[in-house]
Amino acid sequence: MTSTSPRDLVGVGIGPANLSLAALAQPLPGLDAVFLEQRPGFDWHPGLLIEGARLQVPFLADLVSLVDPTSPWSFLNHLRARERLFPFYFSERPHILRAEYEGYCRWVAERLPALRFGHQVDAVRWNPRSELFEVDYGQVDAEGGVEALGRAHTRNVVLGVGTEPYVPEALRPLVGAPEVAVCHAADYLAHRERVLAAGHVTVVGAGQSGAEVFLDLLRHRPAGRERLHWLARTEAFAPMEYSKLGLEHFTPDYADYFHALDEPVRDRLLPAQWQLYKGIDAGTIAAVQEELYRRTLPGGWPDVVLTPGVRVRTAGWLSGSRVELHLEHARQGLRTCLATDAVVLATGFRERPVESLLRSLDPYICRDAAGRPRIDEKYRLVLAREIAATGRAVYVQNAESHTHGVSAPDLGMTAWRSATILNAVTGTEPYPLPRRTAFTSFGLRERAASRVPSTRGGGAVALTPLVDGV
Repeated sequence: MTSTSPRDLVGVGIGPANLSLAALAQPLPGLDAVFLEQRPGFDWHPGLLIEGARLQVPFLADLVSLVDPTSPWSFLNHLRARERLFPFYFSERPHILRAEYEGYCRWVAERLPALRFGHQVDAVRWNPRSELFEVDYGQVDAEGGVEALGRAHTRNVVLGVGTEPYVPEALRPLVGAPEVAVCHAADYLAHRERVLAAGHVTVVGAGQSGAEVFLDLLRHRPAGRERLHWLARTEAFAPMEYSKLGLEHFTPDYADYFHALDEPVRDRLLPAQWQLYKGIDAGTIAAVQEELYRRTLPGGWPDVVLTPGVRVRTAGWLSGSRVELHLEHARQGLRTCLATDAVVLATGFRERPVESLLRSLDPYICRDAAGRPRIDEKYRLVLAREIAATGRAVYVQNAESHTHGVSAPDLGMTAWRSATILNAVTGTEPYPLPRRTAFTSFGLRERAASRVPSTRGGGAVALTPLVDGV
């Protein structure tokens, strides 16, 4: 970490987003970048690496390929280095295993020299005299204590602290309590044996994680004595939108369109698009139905209840290790109680708050009507003029759903966002990006001339703006 001159970039957090940025930054000559992470090493949702679980995006949505398919940090090069390229080729499975993706990221993380694990960032502040950001950090020892303090000076900061499990307020007192088996799906594998041993198990949440947990439990419970409940707030156990044109909501073109909408329109639109990113992979739904059907072959029905349209109002601890869930069905207007021995909360993830990290920068951060940081089209926090005029910036990764839409957490946008940030940081274009990425025109406003594709071959093309949809 020792540096006598200011760095060009300091990344905070090393998840897939900043790992992608580090991989794409590594070959750029003269770029001084370092990335800090408090954990001792890379891991990615270890509690959800359930056997057989797959990513919902193809393998090309790795850390680099969609902007630089020749990069040595691609998933295909990882396979080649592991002598697994031909087996992968013959498997004909574009959607790789979650555990396989996590192993690929570890392979990259173990080889990038700019990564510093065991470094906890405590604060980011602005120094108006030097016109640099100061990043305060400490080194984390084996017991989790911070034993040494340091400070890095940098022209740019990239926040990639990721998301954290979301637990509904009604269930927070029970999560982690030793008396009961209640856990978030993010910690499922750590608690799996205890959950499997429970007499009755309830899964709350009907996204992909909920479906994977439910399927794993179903496969390991005795036929006819499954004793499983699966509850969901949504109106159905619905498939994720995966049509070819529907997937264009996860393109840079759609992110540009969404960013240009008025703030109230964005806030209304995003929750209505839940099926784009909170639904269940059709293959997983089919696997659940097939497993349920298989258990009817001897006659009778499995001891399983699947109920959508239900929310958990409150919860409490009964005698012994039992939990009581107080439920309400929105459409019927009915309320009831469910006693269960274990609960797995597949209630999703939320962007990890960074207020404490950026407390010193708070006077400089421009906010929207809801108090959220404003983020420009290049993933920069909109800062006060006195910082913006210096050309220094704070970038965010996977914290911009309110400004860029459903693609913010999507792995398919990771490389694009990293390349956009590096192009802005360097002031050049080490990673040329395509001017158009979707067949769909999402609005009627004129498309910017820079986004119109040029013709191939030697012919010139006039870059006149197009009216979308015409």
